[in-house]
Amino acid sequence: MLAVLALTATAALTLSACGGGGSGSDEGSAKDKDSDKIAGADTGSEKSAPPSESAPATEGRPKIELPSDVTLVFEGEKTGDQVKDAVLADNAERMRAVDAAIAGTDTNGEALAFYNTGKALEAALSWVNQFEEAGATMTGEVRYYDRKVTIEGEKSAVLIFCADESKGFSKDKKTNKVHKTPVTKNSYVLYNTKLDKSAEGVWQTSQIVSSRGAAQCQP
Repeated sequence: MLAVLALTATAALTLSACGGGGSGSDEGSAKDKDSDKIAGADTGSEKSAPPSESAPATEGRPKIELPSDVTLVFEGEKTGDQVKDAVLADNAERMRAVDAAIAGTDTNGEALAFYNTGKALEAALSWVNQFEEAGATMTGEVRYYDRKVTIEGEKSAVLIFCADESKGFSKDKKTNKVHKTPVTKNSYVLYNTKLDKSAEGVWQTSQIVSSRGAAQCQP
């Protein structure tokens, strides 16, 4: 990941590969990537935009803010099943939390730790650190679709979903330069995640595996 910046990410999170001169891996995956797309972003402006609220603080949960040039779209948020809907909602907040940490609107990682645990939290912290060291952020739009939940008991669930990162890109923090590349099969990512319900009733992501260029996620 962050190939354009000659970095290799040991564990990527919601973001896809970005760059053109190196390699890296999505969270939970050991595959090298050759795309410049970054999950969590819109084609991006040349100037930094002020943060906009993406999720209010409710029931003791942290408020999550994203820059106005970052848009995350979540399809299929309502299934009619209360438990499955809660899993989908907390997964969406998890994705927002990771991007907020990368964008600098959650500098203390409060939301990041709230919606992640175990290996997923380790991967999230590692991925955010890669961006920090590279002086990079993201811009654009990412769409999450085909989100399918399987409940595995009162406190465990599996969520499989796709991400369309074709409109998301990396951006240099200092110059605001957006690194754009053509859309390829690797702009689409399959995520397989495990969520565990905390004592506070939050569905935290505990494990995540990604597969870039997966056939079932292609348009």
